[in-house]
Amino acid sequence: MAVSAPIAAPQPKPAAVAEMEEVSMHWNGRPVLDRVNLRLVPGERLMVVGPSGAGKSTILRLLAGLLLPSAGRLRIHGEPQKYLRLDQRRPPDVRLVFQNPALLASLTVRENVGFLLYRHSRLKDQQIRERVNMALEAVGLYGIEDRFPGELSGGMQKRVSFARALIDDPSNAEGRPPLLLFDEPTAGLDPVACTRVEELIVRTVALTRGSGVVVSHVMSTIEHCAEQVILLYDGQFRWNGTLAEFHSTDNPYVSQFRTGSLRGPMQPAEL
Repeated sequence: MAVSAPIAAPQPKPAAVAEMEEVSMHWNGRPVLDRVNLRLVPGERLMVVGPSGAGKSTILRLLAGLLLPSAGRLRIHGEPQKYLRLDQRRPPDVRLVFQNPALLASLTVRENVGFLLYRHSRLKDQQIRERVNMALEAVGLYGIEDRFPGELSGGMQKRVSFARALIDDPSNAEGRPPLLLFDEPTAGLDPVACTRVEELIVRTVALTRGSGVVVSHVMSTIEHCAEQVILLYDGQFRWNGTLAEFHSTDNPYVSQFRTGSLRGPMQPAEL
């Protein structure tokens, strides 16, 4: 008598760090995002790609709580986001790394990196100093904490901004992984500088045990940083899949993006 193998119970999906359901965004009546859906799980590095002006940075601003969607539902760690970040008493741990380092020129490196801890945490000054030094060491900048941003090169300022993204508040007992957002982090950089920043992105996500969303149209950044890829064009997600699938798919949007061809469904932006 044949014995059938037991049917394995379906594995539950991991809790999402961020979710967008049918999210739309309009500017002056013009749709920037049109009913997009996104689900990011812990530890994942998601790359949002597409041509300039496609709405990629709008995705980050929504996730960061700097904008509210015109329609649809946005959740961070399962909690609906109905208010802008400044209006929330306990906003979720979302850390945005800008294309520009966005350091405060009047503050030292230590004060920039530890800015939120100095303002909101219950840590003593020495504890904050230790955490800042550890973050700076992680990005290869140990010993510069007393300098001002104007005394640093552009590359060093960029690394300081990554150190700032590494800082967390141990008094936050929720223990939820942070959501890290990177807005065009390698735009305008030379190839060697690109590689350094790309390594920092991967390392920062790993060290924080967080999840990362990277917006970029730089192919080397996609290659080094992406696990999952979404292509955004004309307000909609035209394709999504793994990095390996990104290389092999014959989707016309991805094919045109990979090759930089003028022929395809994506029209070049007005010059």
